Amino acid sequence: MGIQIAPSILSADFARLADEAAAVSNADWLHVDVMDNHFVPNLTLGLPVVESLAKASALPLDCHLMIEDPDRWAPGYVEAGARSVTFHVEACRAPIRTAREIRAKGARAAMALKPATAIEPYEDILAELDMILIMTVEPGFGGQKFLDVCLPKIRRTRELVAKHGLDVWIEIDGGVSAETIERCAEAGADVFVAGSAVYAADEPNTIVESLRTLAQNASNL
Repeated sequence: MGIQIAPSILSADFARLADEAAAVSNADWLHVDVMDNHFVPNLTLGLPVVESLAKASALPLDCHLMIEDPDRWAPGYVEAGARSVTFHVEACRAPIRTAREIRAKGARAAMALKPATAIEPYEDILAELDMILIMTVEPGFGGQKFLDVCLPKIRRTRELVAKHGLDVWIEIDGGVSAETIERCAEAGADVFVAGSAVYAADEPNTIVESLRTLAQNASNL
């Protein structure tokens, strides 16, 4: 698939979600942050909004579940219309089973790692996944500063994916902007979540295209 950009509606105007989705029509995905005020200290949206957004948006939904008990809730997001569902391994009791349930319902299964969570313990289950999401900020709020300390983990994840000959995407979420995206692409990421960098701009589509070009030029994939 090459480089992909997924604008995050966490930074959009929640009163105009359909319009905000249309404003990034040249993106590859629409990233939807689901927060429950338990796993992370913030509350955003849930299944009813995702279902409505899936009907209103021409872009496929990339749902990032920052919630407790994703084993129970993740399959429902596929049923609501999400094309990719990401659960946090720190909150998941049975990641293999959960990934298989997501896939069985027809969506891509992804696993997210917080900044301090290592990838190496999960090497043996990479084949069960379609994507690894590496958080480059602490999950919970948009607009945070990018954590450079996560760059080596991106590289190690890409090396593990290559070692096993897998077609697993590596997504980066947190502080992605024109100043940081090239470093992430050079390290091996190929899917980029960008919130405030896109939606704070007067022309979000222009920023999406600019970020894609920067990442493509820096990528070694």
